[in-house]
Amino acid sequence: MLRCLFVFVCLLHTMLGVMGAVTPKPIIINGTYINPELGKYHARLRSIARSCLQIKKNHGATQDGMYILTTESGTYYQTFCDMTTAGGGWTLVASVHENNINGKCSFGDRWSSQQGNDQSLPEGEASWANTATFGSAEGSTSDDYKNPGYYDISAQDVSVWHVPNNEQLKKWTSSAILRYHTESQFLKEHGGNLYHLFKKYPVRFGAGQCKSDMGPSSSVVYDTGDKDSTSNLYGPSVRNEFESGFITFRVFNTDQSAMAMCSGIKPSGCNTQHYCIGGGGFFAQPEQCGDFTALDLKETFKQPTQSAVLLFYR
Repeated sequence: MLRCLFVFVCLLHTMLGVMGAVTPKPIIINGTYINPELGKYHARLRSIARSCLQIKKNHGATQDGMYILTTESGTYYQTFCDMTTAGGGWTLVASVHENNINGKCSFGDRWSSQQGNDQSLPEGEASWANTATFGSAEGSTSDDYKNPGYYDISAQDVSVWHVPNNEQLKKWTSSAILRYHTESQFLKEHGGNLYHLFKKYPVRFGAGQCKSDMGPSSSVVYDTGDKDSTSNLYGPSVRNEFESGFITFRVFNTDQSAMAMCSGIKPSGCNTQHYCIGGGGFFAQPEQCGDFTALDLKETFKQPTQSAVLLFYR
């Protein structure tokens, strides 16, 4: 046995002597990466920051795409940065995606409730005001998404994109049916992000009344679409209940059921379940329960219910 081992070692030594030492191949020649994609990846590693805006300011990044960010506590995560719209520096922090419009607070309704329409759970999953994370940035149009930046980044404004379900990342900008952003810096008055905003304005059944307890609203600047195209996304019978050109947070309907966000509009009526999204865990009318509430029940065009809503900070 020992003799066999000795022979094997001798043969191995001889082979290595013949072959010579293995020399690693260079990845950079004359200051240029042989693999350009590897160069881009290394550049992004060197520019890790708390937000896409910091990366843009500190490192001059101009390319839309996936970047690595870190939280104040040192948690690393990857997300999409919009480095071009309105000066760039927008960080994707979340997406609201309806996987089954007929599910009604069933599996996958992370922005309302996955536990059914339950009055004992008036806030449902409470995802609008907790630190739970889920999904992936690149899969934002195929599933719900929420990263640590949602509660960690200190921002001033939001940007919202409505992108068709299952669209590939490289086509998000061109395929979006609606894109807009705020410039009012309204988040500064509400803790710097939506996590803190919804702590002040909980998305909870029975926490307020229609109209009198509506949360903050801000005017928007359109990047794709306009006021008319926004209004036309919703059924004609409810268009007299809102004003386009705004984004509004935490509203109630006639039954005191809560919704988190009215995208592109400011409600003046109380049938908010037909044009606002995200909700608590209980609706007086069970058919309204879900991430996209009752958008499908009031002649709403299919585009809103078949698109994910992407949320950005800057």
